[in-house]
Amino acid sequence: EADPACRDGAFHFAATRRGAALVALQPERGTPEAREGDYHDLSRVPRHGYVAFYLWLRRAMGCDALIHMGAHGTLEWLPGKAVALSAACWPEALIGDLPVIYPFIVNDPGEAAQAKRRIGAVTLGHLPPPQRQAGGSERLARLETLLDEFSNADGLDPRRRDRLMADIRAEAQALGVEADLGLEPGLSPAEAITRIDRFVCDVKESQFGDGLHVFGRPPETPAKAGSGAGTEAGSGFDTAPSVAAESAALLGALQGAPVAPGPSGSPWRGRQDVLPTGRNLFTTDPRAVPTRSAHAQGVRLAEDLVRRHLQDHGDWPRQLVVDLWGSATMRTAGEDFAMALHLLGVKPVWDEGTERVSGIEVLPVAMLERPRLDVTLRVSGLFRDVFPSLSALYQQAIRALSRRDEAADWNPYAGRPETPRVYGPAPGIYGIGMDMPEPTEAGRQAAGAAWLAASAWALDGAEARRDAQGIRDRVAGAQAFVHAQDLPETDLLLAVDYARHEAGFAAAQDVTGSEAGGRAALYHLDNTDPARPRTRTLTEEIARVVRARATHPAWLAGMQRHGFRGAAEIAATLDHMAAFARLAGVVPDHLFDLYFDATLGDPGLTTFLEEANPQALAAMRAEFAALARDGLWQTRRNSIAAALTDLETPNAS
Repeated sequence: EADPACRDGAFHFAATRRGAALVALQPERGTPEAREGDYHDLSRVPRHGYVAFYLWLRRAMGCDALIHMGAHGTLEWLPGKAVALSAACWPEALIGDLPVIYPFIVNDPGEAAQAKRRIGAVTLGHLPPPQRQAGGSERLARLETLLDEFSNADGLDPRRRDRLMADIRAEAQALGVEADLGLEPGLSPAEAITRIDRFVCDVKESQFGDGLHVFGRPPETPAKAGSGAGTEAGSGFDTAPSVAAESAALLGALQGAPVAPGPSGSPWRGRQDVLPTGRNLFTTDPRAVPTRSAHAQGVRLAEDLVRRHLQDHGDWPRQLVVDLWGSATMRTAGEDFAMALHLLGVKPVWDEGTERVSGIEVLPVAMLERPRLDVTLRVSGLFRDVFPSLSALYQQAIRALSRRDEAADWNPYAGRPETPRVYGPAPGIYGIGMDMPEPTEAGRQAAGAAWLAASAWALDGAEARRDAQGIRDRVAGAQAFVHAQDLPETDLLLAVDYARHEAGFAAAQDVTGSEAGGRAALYHLDNTDPARPRTRTLTEEIARVVRARATHPAWLAGMQRHGFRGAAEIAATLDHMAAFARLAGVVPDHLFDLYFDATLGDPGLTTFLEEANPQALAAMRAEFAALARDGLWQTRRNSIAAALTDLETPNAS
């Protein structure tokens, strides 16, 4: 297979010289077509051109230091050992003793740790973008007014109250909000109004990044008091020290000066100890996870999840799959892992002196006021590597529960042989290994099979064994799947990994021929505000993000300030919506309508895309057309239908 970097007997790289510096794009480790699947594949050796690039930097160009911008690259994911690499490991063979300075967003400790472990990088923390509160939505303004009027009338004027309830539901139906929430026609009016009101409040109180952070530069839009825009107003911390420290640390590292260490986490979730940025990131002691405070939060998460499922389905979620990521576990010190323990009805035991976790305590079932639940963990490759003690602890809990003398309807493990309940990718493998599926049933089946294949190893501490049938059985029997999100500065439409993990599970369950009486409930647990966790269905969460961030004029304006890169972010949001639609069918038509209106339906924004990034514009036109052609989006709007016809016409503008 020809190497795309090799032409006319020579290797070609995308690079430009700027004085003594060379600015270059990292070459493809594989092919552009298979980029997503190859990105984390440690079995995929790099192409000749990739190898030639790094050897040329070190030996021919005589590079003194490498600054890697953009998290994350592919060098730290090449084949070889996970830590303490040898000369035979690809990252070590290519980078050698070349110093790597790696500016890294301060809220991503897991992938920063990978860069430290596998290429010896100095990871300089930098700020996330400033946050802005969504505020009132123009589209939801009348609905919000009706809800306020209903609140005032409730208990004072019964006839007016009843009329307002009918008006609220009619408006919510017209806007697609009832579809977003999955409200059944027979739902009691009081419950329907409560859920509609909560959703409108969630949209209004949502936050999103106001533009992108430029390394070493303060936010472009000054914060306004009380607006929630900019770091100062939104969080009470000052950015002029952090951004100055970022630049100073980079220059100091290039001069060979030591860079002070600093913790990692989200400043928007109360971690002000991560400021100032510009320090060399470290994470947490895996032996102290979960901490006592993380366990307390995990109990809150578990109770909210169970309560939501009970409200929606009238029963406990007897079998669940919980999706755990390494970075989130580092940031929160194990809150979602603690949630899983509480769902089992167990808690950690801590050593008094060190506060390290030394075992588990089984809670009496009478204390739970519900049965113990059958919970399987699907963990990421990074979680597997960093937290082997947690998979061992979890299996220890399963063993203890299997020996309990409790009724089977209160303890699903009692009297049964111990079976694995922690699954993840094979040792040395990361990610789901899934390309976005072709718009066919066969394509979706292939994606589901990829999810299962990337989750087929049973983990117990340092031990890992292949158990494809085991994960297949756990997925087939699951009544619920949950992924918890702790970061306020991102959402499930800003990165494709959310679709691969969450919607990919739905495709995997379809492959198994679910035994759970239909598809499992898909939950996205919002843990961004520890004081107020919210369990939402996947469709509800996508709707919140589309209404609060993706179609918000301020977010789109913020992206336009960043030209080419901002245009790429706008196009990526559509790609991720499409991934959720193709894998799980959880994006209602009206949400695509809203995003089309806000982007290609806006002449000003279309002009921006055409000037700043014509490739992004072309990709969006092709994606919208494909969604309609494949039956994943059926608009009821004549104007949009006409625009789609133009997009499908050859040589259409």
